[in-house]
Amino acid sequence: MVQVSSFSGITVYLVEPSATQARLVEQMLLRAGATRVDVFTSQAATLGALREARPSVVVSSLYLPDGTGTALVAAMRGEEGLETVPFVLISSETRPQVLDPVRQSGACCILEKPFDDERLARALRAVLSFESHHESLNLDVESLKVLLVDDSPMARRHIRRMLESLGIERILEAENGREAIGLLSETLVDLVVTDYNMPEMDGKALTEYIRTQSWQNAVPVLMVTSEQDQGRLAAVEQAGVSAVCDKPFEPATVRRLIEHVMAG
Repeated sequence: MVQVSSFSGITVYLVEPSATQARLVEQMLLRAGATRVDVFTSQAATLGALREARPSVVVSSLYLPDGTGTALVAAMRGEEGLETVPFVLISSETRPQVLDPVRQSGACCILEKPFDDERLARALRAVLSFESHHESLNLDVESLKVLLVDDSPMARRHIRRMLESLGIERILEAENGREAIGLLSETLVDLVVTDYNMPEMDGKALTEYIRTQSWQNAVPVLMVTSEQDQGRLAAVEQAGVSAVCDKPFEPATVRRLIEHVMAG
């Protein structure tokens, strides 16, 4: 059972056209400590409410009567004042061709149905915990330079904010592995944080290049990924990543991993 105090004080906009599903998720959010859950059944109603008041987080179903969760988060990311509101998608979809556009549009986390209280709590921690104060890393963060590689601008923004909450300020960004190689050829970095699935050059190919061809072949590589295929993850580890962090990630977990890979 999730501790009631875990998310005490948060407000949630829950977007779910099914009354039965809405009641179930609403109760889970209240058990997690949410002080208020406003339920909406459509994209239009949600956007209208968002323009009036900003919640702590939006939790949305994928399929809505007047659109999709993908369209909703894309509309949020394109509107000033809503672009940083955390967004969690809940869905039974597993097809990459359906879920990848949601990630690219700016979803912070995708929560697969069915889920329990603990999985919901993990998703909330992933998107909310970096908003509050965190201890800095047990490292000289003022001199630490990080290369962040992800093809999703929203994902980069999300991870950047998490890294900044840990005290890291010197952050370079690249949209894919090929662009990252260009930066690595001319700039010394202390850590690479990369996504797995990217166009042009994915995280595995980037890691292989770093380990076999880059003059910075010993730089730690932390891969942040939602990949579940164990064979592909094993191939990534063989390529030479220093650590793999699952999405949705929690800042406390990333903090421990960064300290571990930097110490190594």
